Amino acid sequence: MRKDYPIDPQFKLLSLFELPPKQKWIYGMGHFFMRLLPVTSTKKVRVKRVRIKGTDGNKIPVLIFEPRGRENEVLPVLFYTHGGGFMCPAVSYQFKLAKEYASRVGCRVIFPDYRLTPKHPYPAAINDCMSAYMWMLENSEALKLDTGKIAIGGDSAGGDLAAAMTLRLRDEGITAPVFQMLIYPVTDRRMQTESTQKYPDTPVWNSTGSKIMWAWYLPEPPTEHIEYASPLEAPSFEGLPAAYVEVAEYDSLRDEGLAYAQGLKGAGVAVEIFETRGTPHGFELMLKAPITQDAIEHRCAALKKALY
Repeated sequence: MRKDYPIDPQFKLLSLFELPPKQKWIYGMGHFFMRLLPVTSTKKVRVKRVRIKGTDGNKIPVLIFEPRGRENEVLPVLFYTHGGGFMCPAVSYQFKLAKEYASRVGCRVIFPDYRLTPKHPYPAAINDCMSAYMWMLENSEALKLDTGKIAIGGDSAGGDLAAAMTLRLRDEGITAPVFQMLIYPVTDRRMQTESTQKYPDTPVWNSTGSKIMWAWYLPEPPTEHIEYASPLEAPSFEGLPAAYVEVAEYDSLRDEGLAYAQGLKGAGVAVEIFETRGTPHGFELMLKAPITQDAIEHRCAALKKALY
């Protein structure tokens, strides 16, 4: 039986969320139907969808979120990789967050729809994200992007992809972001932190889910550059951009997110750590909750400071 954690009453409804089922065929159906859902424009943000060619020969859908009234301006950009345990497609609240970042910060948001497990294990997801990033750079003039003001961000498994991409961009000498925004990020396949042991059954996500996630994402660990899958194992964090790292209190991923922030700090990287209280993983599912709105304000303030 799941423990009763003292989660803030704003998020009690999330206690109804159970772990994703283990049957792999369910994910195949979910991927198909979720991608049929339209992502619509609003009065504040226009949404465009393109398809680009990946380095593996596949087609990658990419969403572009653009603040209304600034269509003709060259703007900073947030390259954002969504969470979902590497197994779930982006959902409504993540699209709403992308619109919030675009309108509140005054930037374009590039949002790749990368391949998912269990059908596509590592390195499919990061290869797709790197392909989308390179496409963004190559088409920056047409997209009206300021490539001197790039932020990279992601939540949960998307935080892993954002951190891993930042390491890879540094290593390969590619135009790097000036800032990284990591929201309760996955960073460590080893799963040995205190919060991993403490939270095997918290709502929305927990260490039981992480075990499934890693088994599907990394069935065979690479022989080199393990940090591109498990960023906390990077031999060095030197030369990486400043970061905002946010963690949730009742989240098995909390301590590995904090450990990554400390690793960056130890390498002389400027890091802002924001610890939300009374929160489970994925608390933004309750988008209108005051704690959620406060967290979004912190994120947007950090992005504005970095990009403007």
